[in-house]
Amino acid sequence: MTSTMPTAAPTVPAAEGSAPPHSRPPRLDIQGLRAVAVGLVVLSHAGVSRIGGGYVGVDVFFVISGFLITSLLLRELATTGRVSLRSFYARRALRLLPASSLVIAVTLGGAWLFLSKARLAEYAGDALAGALYVVNFRLAAAGTDYLAQNSPPSPFQHVWSLAVEEQFYLVWPVLLLLTWRIARGRRARVAVPLAAVCVVSFAVGVLVTNTSAPWAYFSSLTRAWELGAGALLALAAARLRRLPGALAAPLSWLGLACVTLAALWYDDETPFPGHHALLPVAGTVLVLAGGCAPTPYGAGRLLERRPLVWLGGLSYGWYLWHWPLLVIAPAALGRADGTADVPLALALSAIALGLAWLTLRLVENPVRFHRAFRRRPRRALALGAALTASASALSLTATAVPPTIEVGGPAPALARALADAPDPRARLAELLTSSPTALPSNLATPLPRVKSSRSALYRDGCHVDRAATRPLPCVYGDRTSSRTVVLFGDSHAAQWFPALRRLAGARGWRLVPLTKASCKVADVTIVNLHKPYTACDTWRSHALERIRELRPALVLASSSDAGDPARPAADPLHQWTTGFEHTFRALRGSGARVAALLDTPWPKGDPIDCAARNSLQLRACAHHLPEATRDATRGRAVRAAASATGTTVIDPTPWVCAPRTGVCPVVVADTAVHRDDSHLSEAYAEALTPLLAAPLDRLVGAP
Repeated sequence: MTSTMPTAAPTVPAAEGSAPPHSRPPRLDIQGLRAVAVGLVVLSHAGVSRIGGGYVGVDVFFVISGFLITSLLLRELATTGRVSLRSFYARRALRLLPASSLVIAVTLGGAWLFLSKARLAEYAGDALAGALYVVNFRLAAAGTDYLAQNSPPSPFQHVWSLAVEEQFYLVWPVLLLLTWRIARGRRARVAVPLAAVCVVSFAVGVLVTNTSAPWAYFSSLTRAWELGAGALLALAAARLRRLPGALAAPLSWLGLACVTLAALWYDDETPFPGHHALLPVAGTVLVLAGGCAPTPYGAGRLLERRPLVWLGGLSYGWYLWHWPLLVIAPAALGRADGTADVPLALALSAIALGLAWLTLRLVENPVRFHRAFRRRPRRALALGAALTASASALSLTATAVPPTIEVGGPAPALARALADAPDPRARLAELLTSSPTALPSNLATPLPRVKSSRSALYRDGCHVDRAATRPLPCVYGDRTSSRTVVLFGDSHAAQWFPALRRLAGARGWRLVPLTKASCKVADVTIVNLHKPYTACDTWRSHALERIRELRPALVLASSSDAGDPARPAADPLHQWTTGFEHTFRALRGSGARVAALLDTPWPKGDPIDCAARNSLQLRACAHHLPEATRDATRGRAVRAAASATGTTVIDPTPWVCAPRTGVCPVVVADTAVHRDDSHLSEAYAEALTPLLAAPLDRLVGAP
């Protein structure tokens, strides 16, 4: 998840120009710590392999923000006995919104010009959510959408941490004021409920990391303890100032070592945040705690160096600019894969640093320190509201006026052509061979909507996620029919649901889907999310029990050729053959006939994005056999296991690639073939109903 690690860096209170009158001088070691944090994130995003855990920089910023914001509020409470919420939110608006609104506007323009035209509505939605500081929830929801998980990164996804912090800023001042009054200004009493919230938030984060990693990563609930850790430290700051230097100095160095160790030790395979977030959070707490007591030998000796302090002052702007440049610039430069190698990424990051400096000099400071807003919080809040409204309006406008995708002439309607053909297989072979070279003007599903189309199987929640261990009682077709057909497997089985549902309606079948994300038909434990996918094995056992209870007429089994065994064998063909045999025999034991539907050929990259870029030259996006076959060994294993168990094999390869030439087009007649880098589109799968009907009718019996 390193591509989604952003940073947020509110300025130190004394730099805001409107801090309480008795605020202390800014701690330069905190500015240096910001520089370390943003540097880790930028290097990680740039692809520097040794900084695989650079995403912990965001955790460092969360602790810093909790510490500084709470320190500011406590000083105001100690001085005046109250907190001016209006002034607090006005300072936040002046500090954060001018730069973020500018970056959102420029990034949206860059996406409109250079990124996939088929995805602009998606990116505009991200921009709108970013402007309203709720993009973390949008990203969490998208991360749990199995069909959207392999999408290229959004140029706006980096603002999720800003959303988490803004949600904290919205709630924490009010809670602090209430607890302060209830505790009558005693900091120890204020710390008790805050510590309880931190414990609960951390526990939830650990649990959710194991069940739903996207929600654990992006949710403000699972991240609240990190900001709370900084807040607890601020409550104890007065006592920490009395730490002896002999203790404060090693504490700060130990903390810096913890942050560095996490950045070097963690990588994409680390389940994060979970308990692994303790290391960078504890490290940041130690650096801040040790820095409370002045000592010439602490980590401040390094962190207070002028280059780091200067870089820390630019950390907010640097983060805002670096990610959009890394996402958009490679596409603007004509990179075929749309990504930047490490040298280019580092160069783009350097340009982003220059943009951060310009933004600070020309936008942030002129607005923040303008006399028009000095001690006039209403004006500052009005400006913040205007900036938010402007960024939101721009995002909505981009959605309403998407860039034009050039098209050619109309094409035959695929679904009708196959339904009316006396020999659908021969007719499809003709259409595959004569696939259009330009995007048809009458595309069955408009290109921007191909990815978002979801069959009832997904809309009804019947395709279970990775954490599920039991199948759901979903039934389609004729619920009272004596002939039951079961669809069994992973999302590559689920892609055939539109065709099967239409067949079930026409044939009077009772259709029972039993599908689970990334769960293979073969009785082989695979690796998923960097660990053995035991939830799949448990679900498969329960699904086989359900099938035995159903006593179906037919089981149609299919799964993707992707996925590696958790315990690889010396002979992969034998391992997969044995796994398929075990499952096929169990299915046959239910009394059902079994059909194994081989995996479909895979496209070359993302076919929708490619078609949007090459709408008048679609052949540039076509894939070819045998390269389009993901794993030929898996196909041989299915055939061998089927032969040994009396299972029927259905090969859909001639339905996706031209039989004579082996070309696998991205558009056939008026229909896009794939929705993403592996799954058939809803419209194409449904159009193939007549071809799937022939072998299934022979097995179930035509009405």
